Amino acid sequence: MTSQSQGIQQLLQAEKRAKDKLEEAKKRGKGREEKRTKPEAIAEIDHYRLQREKEFRNKQTNVMGSQGNLSAKIEEQTTETIRNLTGSYHKNTESVMKKLLSMICDINPEIHPNFRNAV
Repeated sequence: MTSQSQGIQQLLQAEKRAKDKLEEAKKRGKGREEKRTKPEAIAEIDHYRLQREKEFRNKQTNVMGSQGNLSAKIEEQTTETIRNLTGSYHKNTESVMKKLLSMICDINPEIHPNFRNAV
Protein backbone atom coordinates (compact mmCIF):
# COMPACT_ATOMS: atom_id res chain seq x y z
CA MET A 1 0.00 0.00 0.00
CA THR A 2 2.74 2.35 0.84
CA SER A 3 4.35 1.71 -2.50
CA GLN A 4 1.08 2.69 -4.18
CA SER A 5 0.79 5.92 -2.19
CA GLN A 6 4.42 6.72 -2.96
CA GLY A 7 3.73 6.08 -6.62
CA ILE A 8 0.71 8.39 -6.49
CA GLN A 9 2.77 11.06 -4.72
CA GLN A 10 5.49 10.79 -7.38
CA LEU A 11 2.85 11.00 -10.10
CA LEU A 12 1.30 14.15 -8.56
CA GLN A 13 4.72 15.74 -8.18
CA ALA A 14 5.54 14.91 -11.80
CA GLU A 15 2.23 16.44 -12.92
CA LYS A 16 2.94 19.58 -10.90
CA ARG A 17 6.44 19.90 -12.41
CA ALA A 18 4.99 19.41 -15.87
CA LYS A 19 2.32 22.04 -15.21
CA ASP A 20 4.99 24.49 -13.96
CA LYS A 21 7.11 23.83 -17.03
CA LEU A 22 4.10 24.44 -19.29
CA GLU A 23 3.32 27.75 -17.57
CA GLU A 24 6.94 28.80 -17.86
CA ALA A 25 6.97 27.89 -21.55
CA LYS A 26 3.77 29.90 -22.08
CA LYS A 27 5.37 32.91 -20.42
CA ARG A 28 8.46 32.58 -22.60
CA GLY A 29 6.21 32.14 -25.64
CA LYS A 30 4.33 35.33 -24.79
CA GLY A 31 7.64 37.13 -24.46
CA ARG A 32 8.77 35.88 -27.86
CA GLU A 33 5.42 36.78 -29.38
CA GLU A 34 5.61 40.23 -27.81
CA LYS A 35 9.12 40.71 -29.19
CA ARG A 36 7.86 39.64 -32.61
CA THR A 37 4.75 41.84 -32.60
CA LYS A 38 6.36 44.93 -31.08
CA PRO A 39 8.07 46.04 -34.34
CA GLU A 40 4.81 45.48 -36.21
CA ALA A 41 2.95 47.65 -33.71
CA ILE A 42 5.60 50.38 -33.94
CA ALA A 43 5.39 50.31 -37.74
CA GLU A 44 1.60 50.59 -37.57
CA ILE A 45 1.83 53.50 -35.13
CA ASP A 46 4.37 55.27 -37.37
CA HIS A 47 2.14 54.76 -40.40
CA TYR A 48 -0.86 56.19 -38.53
CA ARG A 49 1.16 59.17 -37.27
CA LEU A 50 2.43 59.96 -40.79
CA GLN A 51 -1.10 59.72 -42.16
CA ARG A 52 -2.44 62.13 -39.49
CA GLU A 53 0.46 64.55 -40.03
CA LYS A 54 -0.26 64.56 -43.77
CA GLU A 55 -3.95 65.32 -43.11
CA PHE A 56 -2.93 68.10 -40.71
CA ARG A 57 -0.55 69.65 -43.26
CA ASN A 58 -3.31 69.57 -45.91
CA LYS A 59 -5.76 71.30 -43.57
CA GLN A 60 -3.09 73.78 -42.52
CA THR A 61 -2.30 74.57 -46.16
CA ASN A 62 -5.99 75.14 -46.88
CA VAL A 63 -6.36 77.48 -43.91
CA MET A 64 -3.06 79.29 -44.43
CA GLY A 65 -3.79 79.66 -48.13
CA SER A 66 -7.01 81.52 -47.37
CA GLN A 67 -5.17 83.59 -44.79
CA GLY A 68 -2.58 84.43 -47.45
CA ASN A 69 -5.36 85.79 -49.66
CA LEU A 70 -6.74 87.70 -46.69
CA SER A 71 -3.37 89.26 -45.89
CA ALA A 72 -2.97 90.29 -49.56
CA LYS A 73 -6.36 92.04 -49.40
CA ILE A 74 -5.41 93.79 -46.17
CA GLU A 75 -2.10 94.87 -47.69
CA GLU A 76 -3.92 96.29 -50.72
CA GLN A 77 -6.39 98.18 -48.51
CA THR A 78 -3.55 99.57 -46.40
CA THR A 79 -1.69 100.77 -49.49
CA GLU A 80 -4.86 102.45 -50.80
CA THR A 81 -5.45 104.18 -47.45
CA ILE A 82 -1.85 105.41 -47.35
CA ARG A 83 -2.22 106.74 -50.89
CA ASN A 84 -5.42 108.59 -49.94
CA LEU A 85 -3.85 110.10 -46.81
CA THR A 86 -0.75 111.19 -48.72
CA GLY A 87 -2.92 112.85 -51.37
CA SER A 88 -4.98 114.61 -48.72
CA TYR A 89 -1.78 115.79 -47.01
CA HIS A 90 -0.37 117.29 -50.22
CA LYS A 91 -3.71 118.88 -51.07
CA ASN A 92 -4.27 120.55 -47.68
CA THR A 93 -0.71 121.34 -46.53
CA GLU A 94 -0.64 124.88 -47.86
CA SER A 95 -4.05 125.92 -46.50
CA VAL A 96 -3.29 124.50 -43.05
CA MET A 97 0.06 126.33 -42.95
CA LYS A 98 -1.65 129.62 -43.89
CA LYS A 99 -4.23 129.18 -41.11
CA LEU A 100 -1.55 128.39 -38.53
CA LEU A 101 0.60 131.36 -39.53
CA SER A 102 -2.37 133.71 -39.50
CA MET A 103 -3.36 132.55 -36.01
CA ILE A 104 0.19 133.00 -34.75
CA CYS A 105 1.04 136.27 -36.51
CA ASP A 106 -2.28 138.11 -36.45
CA ILE A 107 -2.54 138.98 -32.79
CA ASN A 108 -5.57 140.94 -31.65
CA PRO A 109 -4.76 142.27 -28.17
CA GLU A 110 -7.75 142.50 -25.89
CA ILE A 111 -8.39 142.22 -22.20
CA HIS A 112 -9.64 138.92 -20.92
CA PRO A 113 -13.20 139.04 -19.54
CA ASN A 114 -12.09 137.67 -16.16
CA PHE A 115 -9.64 140.52 -15.63
CA ARG A 116 -10.81 142.91 -12.93
CA ASN A 117 -9.95 146.50 -13.05
CA ALA A 118 -7.75 147.29 -10.11
CA VAL A 119 -8.21 150.99 -10.60
